[in-house]
Amino acid sequence: MADADTADRIWARDAALLQDTVREAGALALSLFRTELKNWIKGASSPVSEADIAVNDLVEQRLRAATPDYGWLSEESVDDDERLGKELVWIVDPIDGTRAYLAGREDWCVSVALVAGADPVLAAVFAPVSDEFFFAIRGQRTTCNDRPVRATAGTELDFSRMAGPKPLVQRLSASPDEITLHPRIGSLALRLCRVADGNLDAAFAGGQSRDWDLAAANLIVQEANGRMTALSGDAIEYNRREVVHGVLVAAGHDRHARIVEHFRNHRLP
Repeated sequence: MADADTADRIWARDAALLQDTVREAGALALSLFRTELKNWIKGASSPVSEADIAVNDLVEQRLRAATPDYGWLSEESVDDDERLGKELVWIVDPIDGTRAYLAGREDWCVSVALVAGADPVLAAVFAPVSDEFFFAIRGQRTTCNDRPVRATAGTELDFSRMAGPKPLVQRLSASPDEITLHPRIGSLALRLCRVADGNLDAAFAGGQSRDWDLAAANLIVQEANGRMTALSGDAIEYNRREVVHGVLVAAGHDRHARIVEHFRNHRLP
């Protein structure tokens, strides 16, 4: 077993490796943005482009070469059950918000987390167009471009400062037809990071989100004095055989508690 000094050096190495890799990946994605790209549909309706693959290849090459004993889970790689036996696993979305990316919109990002057991311990989300780099280490604060950020305090529900599926958020309101939500953010990871930096009070994810959509943003919200959980309040676990998750909510601690309590008393059908 490594001694404390060795463990600290490895931790610092992985943090620096993650930051450098995600910055390089973001630069590559930005260089291909708004160019003619081959793209196709995988599965039922998920778009993917040659930019997604190029960024995935870069991230995989950088991270796996430096940490060959770590597991790997990426949206654009064939899943390998070997990851289930690894204590440390990289979880990667090379371009989160591919639809936005292909449409020439700016609301996309690169999202990478390092997970230990079932929990994220390092996280980076980079939105290259707006040049916003979110970074978090478990037990330390979240930063955006090296400046600390925090989720908003309080329990009030201002729907103009919430984002997510409208039919879901409407269930929080006594007058559901009258609410106006924050404009849609194409990248789920970026939507959740907007809670961490205080630009949103709360964000929701409908069912069918995957580990790679969530892991980095989860830690970023958590270390910004927020909480991100299932709508039941249950913690989200990563690097399990099943990587699909149900409805989720992220908000500052007190507002999160109010929202979870509401849905415990008004369960979804």
